[in-house]
Amino acid sequence: MKVGRAEVGPGHPLLLIAGPCVIEGEAQTIAAARKVADVAQRHGLPALFKCSFDKANRTSGKSFRGPGLTEGLRVLARVKQEIGLPVLTDVHESAQCAKVAEVAEVLQIPAFLCRQTDLLLAAGATGRAVNVKKGQFLAPEDMKNVVGKLAEAGCRNVLLTERGTTFGYHEPVVDFRSLPTMRAFGPASFDATHSVQRPGAQGDRTGGDRELAPPLARAAAAVGIDALFCEVHENPDRALSDGPNSLTFPLWERTVGDVQRIRDALDAP
Repeated sequence: MKVGRAEVGPGHPLLLIAGPCVIEGEAQTIAAARKVADVAQRHGLPALFKCSFDKANRTSGKSFRGPGLTEGLRVLARVKQEIGLPVLTDVHESAQCAKVAEVAEVLQIPAFLCRQTDLLLAAGATGRAVNVKKGQFLAPEDMKNVVGKLAEAGCRNVLLTERGTTFGYHEPVVDFRSLPTMRAFGPASFDATHSVQRPGAQGDRTGGDRELAPPLARAAAAVGIDALFCEVHENPDRALSDGPNSLTFPLWERTVGDVQRIRDALDAP
């Protein structure tokens, strides 16, 4: 897989995918992107800035969703222009794909939508790379069919992301066997922060435990990953979406360092 000038896959540097869950404001988003770029530069790693213009699957209809397509893409375009990071953002409907592809280097298919054929075909037809979150309800070997749908649309730059599997109400668990299984179909990413979510656990909000994300990320690195996905926020306790599972920037950077050292150890002769 190739994103901009970065090659992603076995034998290549770890790709960092990081940013707040959703665009909360222009200034905050630019500041977050600058911090992501700084961390990536310090560790000598390629990075994608991740942020959503709309969260269409919030637990409650009253929850903050984001600025919407037009304003969100304007902010993400400014991130690219001022910070120089390539951008990844979610698409929820087929009609969004072509417009989003004008700005984002990577279109992300949310886990709940990973089997939506029309959405996959529309995203694949844009010519952009596509990151697909494995559904919490899906076996890892079933992602081969997702890759096949994208290939039908001409898309070869595909990243597959593990983010936990539903194990009882409000409880995802990570079966790390999924990573080598999906890696047989293409580069694999581990979403450390969504893997520690507790969907709907707070009644009208999603809960989570961000302190568990770093050990899961270290375990994933030991099994083998090509990219690390983390939601990071300046003040997660005040985040408008996914606060309980989002990392602070210092905790994220420590996690990146740990993951990189594990990968380096595995590659050592």
